[in-house]
Amino acid sequence: MVGNGSVEKAREFAVKAHGKQLYGELPYSVHLDAVASLVKPYGAAAEVIAYLHDVVEDTDVTIDEISTEFGVFVSKCVAIVTDEPGKTRKERKAKTYEKMAHVNGEETLALLVKSADRLANVRACVAESNRRLLDIYLSEYSVFKQSVYRESLCEEIWLELQKMHTT
Repeated sequence: MVGNGSVEKAREFAVKAHGKQLYGELPYSVHLDAVASLVKPYGAAAEVIAYLHDVVEDTDVTIDEISTEFGVFVSKCVAIVTDEPGKTRKERKAKTYEKMAHVNGEETLALLVKSADRLANVRACVAESNRRLLDIYLSEYSVFKQSVYRESLCEEIWLELQKMHTT
């Protein structure tokens, strides 16, 4: 069971793991806080996964460490949102989206976090006028939605993503 104390622990763990890494020109914690804020209405487990969603992909932290610190369920969800290895973004994303397409049951919470992560990324691109990265996200939208969307999981996030995609 993930409690509210775990949210603070996850934030501290992730901020420490990301160290001096930046999100654009901002501390990486800005991105983590944005994703966690989007999933806050879905409970503490979603927030914990949100804070940890990039640590395996972007730092030296392992899934085993996540499991030890936060439990098997959280580590499974972090593994789901972690990009698979590949030589190019296209290859990594294709493998990752294929993995996500088969997620079901309680682990769909990982897909909620992934949706929130994408919305936070798209919002940041718009705010920073980062057209290059925004175009990448928009070009991936259809396959991303096909892999990650689950009816009634987080409709408000998908409505905003859809609006940004068609604007």
